[in-house]
Amino acid sequence: MHRAFLSNLLLSYGLLFLQNTLPVVSWSTFIVSHTAGQDDTPALTAAIANYSSNSTILFQEGVTYNIFTPIKFPTLTNVEILIEGNLTYPTNITAIQDIVTSSSYSGAWFDFTGGTNVTLQGSTDPNWGWIDGHGQAWWNINQQTNRPHGWAFSHITNGVIRDLKLWKPIGWNFATSGSNNVHIYNNIILAVSDNSSAFPFNTYVLNAFELHFPSESMHDLASFLFSIFSTVMGTFSAGGSNLLFENNHVENGDDCITVGSGAINITVKNSYCANGHGLSIGSLGEGGAVADVENVLFENIVMANCLYGARFKSWTGGNGVARNITWKNIAFYNVPFPIYVTQNYWDQEDGPKPNSTTLNNTHIEDFLFENFVGTVRDVPYVEGSCVTDPCWYAVTNATGKEVIILDLYPNTTSNILAKDIFAKTETGARVSAMCDPTTISNDVGFVCQDGPFIPTKAGL
Repeated sequence: MHRAFLSNLLLSYGLLFLQNTLPVVSWSTFIVSHTAGQDDTPALTAAIANYSSNSTILFQEGVTYNIFTPIKFPTLTNVEILIEGNLTYPTNITAIQDIVTSSSYSGAWFDFTGGTNVTLQGSTDPNWGWIDGHGQAWWNINQQTNRPHGWAFSHITNGVIRDLKLWKPIGWNFATSGSNNVHIYNNIILAVSDNSSAFPFNTYVLNAFELHFPSESMHDLASFLFSIFSTVMGTFSAGGSNLLFENNHVENGDDCITVGSGAINITVKNSYCANGHGLSIGSLGEGGAVADVENVLFENIVMANCLYGARFKSWTGGNGVARNITWKNIAFYNVPFPIYVTQNYWDQEDGPKPNSTTLNNTHIEDFLFENFVGTVRDVPYVEGSCVTDPCWYAVTNATGKEVIILDLYPNTTSNILAKDIFAKTETGARVSAMCDPTTISNDVGFVCQDGPFIPTKAGL
């Protein structure tokens, strides 16, 4: 009995000692102040140094904050930024351009320079939590000079970007360069022009659903696709490692998501993309750069009225490798290039297409395109980003009826496979393919030819 009493007494004292010696972590909350008609950035910048760890930085619901100058966050540890109010960029185009060209501009309007356990969270209230870029004014005059990048969520370990809503962003939206273990979900990006002659260039951008694809043929495909579109509600530049993008809604004028060199272990799933340029890898290898992209999965995604569906783009003369890339369970509607792989990419913003004589190219290994269902847009049209004649996306000798185009160089690829591809054209014409058999080293799942799309045993 005495031993039991002494044991309990010692245990009680031990617990009391630990309770008194363990550090107590305090949590602070900073409510961002607002002054009507004035820039709210300076007051925030002056305060955030004191809230760089174990803190909440709150933009209050019911307030529209004026972010008239860029915000640069210090290195953060255990910090959440809650955007429950609305944020607005300045409407003065010249003022923004002057900031972008200044030596103090860090490269993004909202710049995260690094940190651990950082959450960037919007609001689920449909009226609040919007970030208004006023991009329409830029698009109306086709102003592409000195545009600001949006959000640089860079060098963050263990991060979250969720429930953000971007309205008419001027240009590039989110970048995750150098970040690791970040979850990006339930975000809405609406970069849609009110004016058919004003195009939202470079508005890189992703509600949730589960796609169930028919195992049979294309019977009643139109009703199948529209049943999906009626239930779903959408650009991200993915750099870094171990990134999960899901349940995002993107409507924009460029890549829905682009995965750049250095990206490893990237998953993009259960999302909706409209009007943009596809689920893209690259561009890679510009100017002979050495590329490295590995382990990327795009899965359960609807592509509506996009120029591309699945897309890989590398420049002639590039180096390095892109390996283990999968596009799976993709529904596409009204898409001219559902599957497009090119090692001849060029950017019209850089001038005419370069005349490269090198045979060197970024290598491609283990590419899988599986379970694609949809309609190929084969009615002639001009996409809004076209500013040249012929358009930058024109493919020599293409008929416009191709469900897949493999524009490759010999001895640069291995193990490319297109499997369970179900497509029809808008006009009812036979679906085609473009593929040079001298550039492939395996059965790619269809007869590799410039002609009718004919699945092989590997593609069924």
